[in-house]
Amino acid sequence: METLLELRYIRHAYGQQRVVNDLSFTLGKGAIGCLLGPSGCGKTTVLRCIAGFEPVSAGEILLNGAVISSSSVMIPPERRHIGMVFQDYALFPHLSVTDNIGFGLHSMQKDERSARIAEMLQTVGLADSAKKYPHQLSGGQQQRVALARALAPRPELLLLDEPFSNLDVSLRGRLSLEVRDILKSQNATAILVTHDQDEAFAIADEIGVMHHGEIQQWDTAYNLYHKPANRFVANFIGEGVFLPGKMLDQQQVEIELGTLAGDIPHQCAPDCQLCQKGNTVDVLIRPDDIVHDDASPVQAKVMQKAFRGADILYTLQLPGGSTALSLVPSHHNHAIGEKIGIRLEAEHVVAFSQAVP
Repeated sequence: METLLELRYIRHAYGQQRVVNDLSFTLGKGAIGCLLGPSGCGKTTVLRCIAGFEPVSAGEILLNGAVISSSSVMIPPERRHIGMVFQDYALFPHLSVTDNIGFGLHSMQKDERSARIAEMLQTVGLADSAKKYPHQLSGGQQQRVALARALAPRPELLLLDEPFSNLDVSLRGRLSLEVRDILKSQNATAILVTHDQDEAFAIADEIGVMHHGEIQQWDTAYNLYHKPANRFVANFIGEGVFLPGKMLDQQQVEIELGTLAGDIPHQCAPDCQLCQKGNTVDVLIRPDDIVHDDASPVQAKVMQKAFRGADILYTLQLPGGSTALSLVPSHHNHAIGEKIGIRLEAEHVVAFSQAVP
C-alpha cells in the first residue's frame, strides 16, 4: 500500500510540558487509522499538528512525500488539502444541509458543484433532508452532514476529532459502522481520534494506542487485544486480569487454572531471561479465556455480575483467592456467592515480568 501520511519522530510542547514525544507512524492511501488513548495522552494534539493548527518542535510530518510540518516548515492548514470533522460538527446554522455540504466547493463550476453535493447527500443518506437546517436534524444526521461537507472537496486526508462524543451511546455503534462504510465508499484516507476503543475497533484498519505522548503499539484491533506489546496496552484494551504464573519452558506457563502452551509474546526478545524455566511471570487472562463448564472440577465463587444482554460478565474468586473475569451466555444466570464450574480455554498466551508491588 502506497504511503500517504508519515510522521517522523515529532515533538510538541505547551511551554515546558512536552505532550508529544518522538512520535512516528505511517498511514497508507485508503486506510483508516486511529489514535486511541485516555484523556491527556496527546492524541488530539497530534491531530492538530497534522492539520496545521499546532507546530512541531522537532521531527517531520509528510503528506504524499512532501514535508508539511517540521521545525522549519509550516504549511498553512488551508494549503494542506486536509479535511476535518470537529467534535461539535461546526455546521453553519443559517445554511441548509445542501449549502453546508457545498460550502467548500466554490471553486467548482456550478454543474459540477451541484453534482458533487447530490452525490454526497446520497452517500450519507440525507437526500430527503437537503433543504433542512442543522437545528431540524438529529445529532446523528448532523454528524453525517459534517462528514459529507469534509469529504465533498475530496481531501487527501480526513481527520475526525472525537466525532461521536456528542451522541447517545446507543447511536455510536451503528454510526461508527456507517462512517466506516462512507469513508470506504469514497476511498478516503482518514485518522480518527477517540478514547473509546469500541469506536476505534468499529472504524479503523490500524490503531495506535497512545500514552504520555507516545504510541505504545500501532497495530490491528485483533493484535492489540490478543498480542499487546506491553502492560499499558494489555490493561487499556479490553478487560482482563493478571494471574501469577511460572514458566515451564519458553512455550509453556503454568497458572492456577492449568498450563497454557503456545507462542508466548513478551516485551523482550525470545532469548530473554524472563522465559527461562522456573521464572515467575504475570499472565493476562481475558474474560473469554475462562469458560463456564458445569462438569469441570474447578469451582469459582461468583463475587459480582454485570448483565450485558446476551452475556453476563462474572467476577469470580478462584480457589487460590485470585480474582478473574468470565463472560458467560446470559441464560447461565448465577447468584452472587454461588460456586460455578469453570475451565481455561485460552488460545493466546500473554505474559509479562511480574509487576513490582
